[in-house]
Amino acid sequence: MARTKQWLPVTLLVLIALLAAACGNPQAAQQAIQPAEQPKTQEASVRTIKHAMGETPITGTPQRIVVLTNQGTESLLELGIKPVAAVKSWIGDPWFDHIKDRMTGVQVVGDETQPNLEVIASLKPDLILGTKVRQEKIYSQLSQIAPTVFTENLGDSMIDNFKLYAQALNKETEGKAVLDSYAKAIEQTKAALGDKTKMQVSLARFQAGKVRVYYKNNFAGVILEQLGFARPDAQNKNEFSADTPLEQIAVLDGDVFFYFTSDREGENGASKTAEEWLNSPLGQNLNVVKKQRTFKVNEPIWNTSGGIIAAKLLIEDIQTRFQKLSL
Repeated sequence: MARTKQWLPVTLLVLIALLAAACGNPQAAQQAIQPAEQPKTQEASVRTIKHAMGETPITGTPQRIVVLTNQGTESLLELGIKPVAAVKSWIGDPWFDHIKDRMTGVQVVGDETQPNLEVIASLKPDLILGTKVRQEKIYSQLSQIAPTVFTENLGDSMIDNFKLYAQALNKETEGKAVLDSYAKAIEQTKAALGDKTKMQVSLARFQAGKVRVYYKNNFAGVILEQLGFARPDAQNKNEFSADTPLEQIAVLDGDVFFYFTSDREGENGASKTAEEWLNSPLGQNLNVVKKQRTFKVNEPIWNTSGGIIAAKLLIEDIQTRFQKLSL
């Protein structure tokens, strides 16, 4: 009882102060009693994404995503997101074999060079992901449909592009986990290969009637460099690729030769070119041919896909192949 009486004067003083505030400034009294108003959720969740075409505000976490690059499709899948629509894979009907099981129900919206704007608009996306190198001319039209984020290019920029898309998707934490796992795979494979990475790896693409030597600044070239592989002097350039005539086939030589053939459904012109070149007198004079170290590899994995899923499969392929080789 004594304790109660002791607190009464204090309570009365507080009430008097509040009443005085109410008389002088009713709003102040209201604020004194009520908690501060919280910021609106929508305003707090607006993020501005800087990308190849400028800056794009995105609210919250997008749910309906249309992706306009093969590389971007793999970024979404690896982040646990199935797009509502995507451009057709360069090889497959309509998807690459290594992703087709995860693309059930995804609508096709043309290909990278010619996306179907009408179909994209009908799907009412809340985010469109593309690339400047392919779709710069239709960026403004895409932006009228939904917030649109573009990478600068493809090929050798997989990691940077993945980070940009993860940011646009509000999945940066998940994206970091994916890239940490990828970095771990690189380091483990590099350690497992040991001195075999000192072998000079040659890389080329065969097309119908054309051969292109691949240097370091392309999808497979970047991964080979991450794994620490040496490249032949003729290919040790910070460039993408260059067409090569048969007379200069020696630029394809090395300790190991990986090549892919760009045959499409029902075509075999690229495979015929590879056979003609490697069986020619000049081809038979290559060290890699004499030592039987020429390997035809899966083009979607090594070249056309360019995504994080293909990158991991490429690393596995390299490790499997080099386990069977001696220095």
